[in-house]
Parts: sequence; structure tokens; C-alpha cells
Amino acid sequence: MTTQLTAAEAARRLGVKPATLYAYVSRGTLSRRRSADGRTSLFDSEEIERLARRGRPRRPAGALDITVESQITQISGDRLRYRGHDAIVLARDRPFEDAAELLWTGTLPGPGRGQAWRVPQAALETGRAAAAVLPPDARPLERMQVIAPAMAVTDPLRLQLDRPAVAAAGRAIAAGLVDCLPPLSDPGDDTIASRLWARVCDRRPSRPELRAMSAALVLLADHELAVSTLAARTAASARADPYAVVSAGLGAVSGALHGGASLAVEAMLAAAREPGDVPRVVADLLRRGERIPGFGHSVYRGEDPRFTLLSGLVRQAAPESPAVAVTDAVIAEVRRKSLPEPNVDLALGAFTMTAGMTHGAGEAAFAVARVAGWLAHAMEAYETGKILRPRASYTGPAADGG
Repeated sequence: MTTQLTAAEAARRLGVKPATLYAYVSRGTLSRRRSADGRTSLFDSEEIERLARRGRPRRPAGALDITVESQITQISGDRLRYRGHDAIVLARDRPFEDAAELLWTGTLPGPGRGQAWRVPQAALETGRAAAAVLPPDARPLERMQVIAPAMAVTDPLRLQLDRPAVAAAGRAIAAGLVDCLPPLSDPGDDTIASRLWARVCDRRPSRPELRAMSAALVLLADHELAVSTLAARTAASARADPYAVVSAGLGAVSGALHGGASLAVEAMLAAAREPGDVPRVVADLLRRGERIPGFGHSVYRGEDPRFTLLSGLVRQAAPESPAVAVTDAVIAEVRRKSLPEPNVDLALGAFTMTAGMTHGAGEAAFAVARVAGWLAHAMEAYETGKILRPRASYTGPAADGG
């Protein structure tokens, strides 16, 4: 019978810090279980011994291993949890506002207890004025990148960095990023999901469509130390205010390999007007040396669980949509070539196409959702008081000997 080791004992045997030990758990390299009272992490001594003999797991090529202790989000195997709550269940059952409150406070609000998130009038007017000077064809995310700093100048208390103040700022920022965008239709209710829909689609949603939008926001609210979250947390570690933290996240989230990935999915699905076009479109991407957008993820071994739920909701909302048929054909073609499994960006891009949303709606939803995660990580950074400052390994020319 194997014995169980505490985290401290397991880390000592492996010669790593406890934070690295939990990083192994997140990557699926190690398994753990909870003690009977739920307070202690326990590790199988034989599994620890095998890992110790094998040596430390190697990082994926090109990956930079920055480990930060956090109580916010856990990715273990193919499961995603926010503060111990299954994110897939939350996305099915709860609105985005509840998921954000859970990330910020550690407590899930009672059903129906939340109030509509509002942005102060001065911030609303300033944000709208800033967004209005951009060209008419500016994407929603590009408008958000000027809205956030514009709202900041109207908040004289933005450097109050205790949790309640940051949470209050977060509600106003998320609401402002949405409400400062030009309206395309009328929102059906006061939820962030409904208000965002009215800014990216020129018609009212069906109930299944609104459910899909709400689920997308919950699923995208946080994903551990993703690129934009690392940028946001780094800014917070230097005690940047919540608006600046969100601005840092907005800059990083626009990257084609992160929140902007749904734009490439939109382009791929638009290029294949019907399922028969898919082999040509996929082959053209590969011929140009490009990635097939919406496939593969560094932290999941199998299918991204966020894709599974969101794609199912999209199918329920628009089962006869040509975009759904094309998406299915893309998945079949990629699997035929033994390429990686689909991720949430594919479902998000397919959703925007089936609903006829404006160009860039997917990355806008990604950004609004991730405000919750960025500020949850900011709260932790504010409280630790430690600046996040990685060191570089210099590989340039040798020093001049003279």
C-alpha cells in the first residue's frame, strides 16, 4: 500500500518549490487528492518517486515557465475550475456576472441576487467620446482599447486597491467597455451578455443565442496565466490601477495567437462557403505555412472542454446554419490529418458567423469576459506586494574585453 505525502514532502523529494509542484498538477503531470477535511493536498508516494527518478518534466519548446501561486483558476487534465467550481457547470447555469463575482470574492452569489452593472455617467460620456473619434470600420476591441483609459481619468479613486474597490471598478469597467460601443440593436435585458449582443449584432437574439453568449463569457472569464493575464498581473504587481491593468490585458489579448484567434476562424469559415470547400481552404492554409485556427491548446491533452460546451450551444441555437456545417467539415478534415483537437476559439468564431455578428465580435466577447480574470489576478498581485519581474538569460554578443 502506497503512502501519501503532503505538498511540502512531495516538493522536497522532487527538489522543487511548492508552486512548481502545483504547476505539475495543472499540466496533468502529477495527480493529487484532498485529505478528508479538504484542507490538505496529498500526493501518491510512488508517483512522486517515479517522477523523481525520471527528472523534472521538460517545458514545451518555446515555452517560458513562469509559475505564480494563485487561488483563482485550476486547469487539471481537461477540467477547468474557478475557485473550485467547475467552469463548465457555471457556464450552463450562471450568468457572467456571477462568475466574475466568484473570481473576485471567492463566493458564488445566490441566484438572482445581483444588480445590473452600471458605469458612472461621466465615464460613459468620456468613453463614448473617445471611441467616437475612431474610423467607422474600427473593430469593437480597437474601440475598447481607447475606452478603458478614457474612463480611467474620470475616476479619482482608481488607486484605491482593496478588494471591494477593485471589484466595484471591475463592474464599471466591464459595463463601460460594452455600453460605450455604438449600439446596433436593443438589449433584451440588463445583463452584460444581452448588452454586448446589442453592440455586435443588428438584431435581437433568440433565447438559445443569448444563452450561448452568456456561456461564452463565463467560459472565457479566466484561464490561469494566459498571455493577457500575465500582462495584466505584471502591471498590477507594480500597483497599476485597475483601468491600467485592463488596458495591459487589452493590448495583449488582441494578439493573433490569443484573443484575436477567433478573427482567423471567422476568415477561414468565410473562405469556405460550403463543406465541399473545406479541403481546399485547409490545404491553402497549410501550403502557406499557417496554423489551422481554432485547433490545439498548450494546456489540454484532448478536446478543450470550453469548445465542447460552446459548440453544442451554438448548434442548438442555429442547427441549420451553413457556418455550423462548414465548422463540422473543418473538424473532420483536421482530424483526418491527425492534427490537434478543436479549442474554444473555433466555437467562438463559429458562433459569430452563425449569428451574423459584426467583424471582430468574438475577440470583443473574449476581452469583456477576461476583465473578470484580469482583475481577480490583480487583486492577488496587490495583496502579495511582490513585483513580477522575470530575469532574462542574455544570449547576445560577448562583452568587449577592452
